[in-house]
Amino acid sequence: MRTRTSVRGRAGRTADGPAVRAAARWGLVAYGVVYLLIGALALQVASGDRGRQADSGGALRELARQPFGQALVWAAGAGLAGLALWRLSEALLGAARPDGHRPKERLRSAARAAVLAVLAASAIAVAAGSGDGGSSDEQSRDLTSRLLDLPAGRWLVGALGLAVVGVGVWSVVRALRHEFRREVGPVPPRLRRTVDVLGVAGGVSRGLVFAVAGAFAVSAAVRYDPDEARGLDDSLRALAGTPAGPWLLAAVAVGLVLYGVFLFALARWHRG
Repeated sequence: MRTRTSVRGRAGRTADGPAVRAAARWGLVAYGVVYLLIGALALQVASGDRGRQADSGGALRELARQPFGQALVWAAGAGLAGLALWRLSEALLGAARPDGHRPKERLRSAARAAVLAVLAASAIAVAAGSGDGGSSDEQSRDLTSRLLDLPAGRWLVGALGLAVVGVGVWSVVRALRHEFRREVGPVPPRLRRTVDVLGVAGGVSRGLVFAVAGAFAVSAAVRYDPDEARGLDDSLRALAGTPAGPWLLAAVAVGLVLYGVFLFALARWHRG
């Protein structure tokens, strides 16, 4: 028992070493910038500018247009790659949090690492001039089409869609229950409420978009039509088609901006 405990302790320290922590903080800042830009682009869509692409590809292209844009995208790609490696180390070795060695937490870290690795690769491709970040809508439809062509593909797409809906709902519940506090270390008392507001508003908005995207995937499975699938951009635009209209899209867009700011706070006061 003592040996197992010491091994776990060493693993936790390895997953949260100084170099890994530095890379994680850099990556969290880069991830925050991406969410800030997605939220800002979604706000422009809500205000009537339909030419904007409110997803990671659009955010990376917007970043590339800024002064020293190529260098900024390279920095973002490197940071996101570092963050992906950090999440992977948590999946393999366990996080430094008290519950970081639980299978559920390891699986969550592995899923995060996969998403971040794809985003990092996209950023590096944009920086290198070999890609434009792509459209999340086209990528979703292409992936759905390939999956539907597989044996039992309809069931697979449906199951994945339900899983994404579940992730979205879980993200909302987790935000409302303030579970993000597990990853946030000591925050100055005067800023605790602000960080809580950022975590709740950002987590709820992010979860809502995931749930909408998952629902579209389920619809694609039911109708056996890959064109029913939606990425982040079309999922956000779908919110403007609800009875609440563009106001709902604007509210969610603000929430995504706040989630980006929350990631900055997490980079500053991450537990570990």
